[in-house]
Order: sequence, then C-alpha cells, then structure tokens
Amino acid sequence: MSEDPAAAGAGHQGQPDWQTRPDWQTRPGWETPWPESPAAGAQRQERADLEVAFAAGLRRTGALMQLMGTAAADKVGINATDLNCLNILSFSGHMTAGELARATGLTTASITGVVDRLEEAGFVTRERDPHDRRRVVVQIDLDRALKDVAAVFVPMLRAWREMASRYSDDELRLIVDFYARMEVVIRDHLVRLRGGPEAAEP
Repeated sequence: MSEDPAAAGAGHQGQPDWQTRPDWQTRPGWETPWPESPAAGAQRQERADLEVAFAAGLRRTGALMQLMGTAAADKVGINATDLNCLNILSFSGHMTAGELARATGLTTASITGVVDRLEEAGFVTRERDPHDRRRVVVQIDLDRALKDVAAVFVPMLRAWREMASRYSDDELRLIVDFYARMEVVIRDHLVRLRGGPEAAEP
C-alpha cells in the first residue's frame, strides 16, 4: 500500500519532517559547536552538556531565522538584504542612508542600491530633513509595510506571543536581558568581520 506523501512529510503527530529526523540535533557539527568541546575541561559534565546545548540552540535558531528571512523576502517580493534593511528601518521609521549603512554594516554604495529598490517598490520614500536641508532621510511607508510585510510575519508573531505567555514576568525579564547581551556580542563581531565601522556620510 502506497504511503500518503503529505503524511510522510509531516512527521510524527503532524510535526514537520525536519523536526522528527533523528539527525537534526545530533549530526556532526550540530552537537559540538565550540572550537574545543567544553567536556574536555575540568568543569562538571552537566555544565559542559548545557553549554553545548546552549551554543547548538543559538546556531539552529540563527540558521532558521536566516531561512525565515529569505522565505519571507520571497513572499514579499524583495531580496533578503532589502527586507533586513527595511526591518532595521522600521524600528525608528526613518534614518539617513549613512545611519542605515552604519546600522547594517553595509557600504554606502550598497545602501544606495537598497534604498533605490525599496523606493521603487513603494516601501520607502526619500525626504529632506526639515532641520537640515542637506540631509536626505529615508522614511518608511508604514501603511505599505504593514500591508505587505507585517502580514507575512503575523502568524509567527502570534506563535511567539503564545510561547511568551508560558513564562513568568521574571523569566521574561531574564530572556530580554539575554537578548540584549547577545545583541552587543553580535554587533561587536559584525564590526570585527567587516574590519571596523565605515566612516559613512550622513
């Protein structure tokens, strides 16, 4: 009797296939993400195992977020870099090209291309700074962003909110603090990988 392809791809109890494959969390390169296994040191094995699980979780989450960004960009109809720049721009709603270049680590030439494409797609506009007419501010079109971009992420945001409801206020404060500290670490290493902050024009 032939197996239903949809059922086969769903895994156990309706889970996606990748979640139920036994090698997802145990294949080489996923279970020991440190340059040197912490288990080789003098610390307790339980602590070593927790550090390995911690780092592996970060790597998996990072990989999945990149895949999510690419899939979302395809759905919106722009590329992943442009979507990421639009996401960064959405925190303040407006930035100069130089500020966006510094925030992303991209060159000013690359940012000019990003803004050109986003403007052509209707997601941003260029406006003169009312306080300094020499400065050009990139302004997000909130209505367009909410209509075409936010809608793509709403199901995942709802799932995040439901997950967050399982934690106490103190637990959420700890998680928020963790993400703030991780942001600093990642920003530092972005600067390292890009050879230092670019002296971008405002």
